[in-house]
Amino acid sequence: MTVDFPAAEWYNSAREKLREVEGVTQEELDGLLARAIAQARAVGIPVSGRVRPAVRLNRRACTRFGCCVCREGWYTIELSAQLAREGTERAVMQVLCHEVLHTCYGCSNHGPRWRGYAQRMNAAYGYQIQRTDNYDALGIQDHRPVRYYVVCQRCGRRIPRMKRSPLVDHPGRYRCACGGVLRVEPVPPI
Repeated sequence: MTVDFPAAEWYNSAREKLREVEGVTQEELDGLLARAIAQARAVGIPVSGRVRPAVRLNRRACTRFGCCVCREGWYTIELSAQLAREGTERAVMQVLCHEVLHTCYGCSNHGPRWRGYAQRMNAAYGYQIQRTDNYDALGIQDHRPVRYYVVCQRCGRRIPRMKRSPLVDHPGRYRCACGGVLRVEPVPPI
C-alpha cells in the first residue's frame, strides 16, 4: 500500500522497512494509532484528518513519552522507543490518545479545550490522560541517570533531578508540597 501526501516517501519507506523494537512492529504501532483516532472520533472529538498514519519512533527521547509535530499542515505522532518496548498496550494507547488530541483545532497546548477532550476520553475509556505522565504511572522503568536529589527537611521526600536547574542551584527559593525546606544532595559518580 502506498499513499500520497507531503513527505509520503518517508511514510512509504517506513512501511517497507517495518522496523521492530523488541517484539513491537511498526505495523502494530500504526494499528494502535488508528485505534486511538477512532476512539476519539467515536466520542465526538474532532480529530484532524491530516494525521500521518505511521507512528514515528524516537530512540533518543528520555524525558518525554510522545510528541505531536505539525509540519506543512500534516501531523506526525512520535512515541518514545522505550515506551513502545517496555510499556503495556494500555500505556502506549494512553500516550497516543494524548498526542492525537493535540491534532484537534485549538489544542496545540494543554488548554481548556484539550483538557475537556482528555476528560471525555478518560470517562469513555478509563484512561488517565493528563498534561504530563511519569514512568511509574506508565509502568516502565526510569533509566535516566540521577545526579541530584532534592530532599525535603520536613517530610523526607526525595525528588530526583538529572541535571542542574534553578531548583538544584537555589533550593532555598522553593518549598516542598508539605511546606518543608529543601536541600540538595549530589549523587556521587559511579
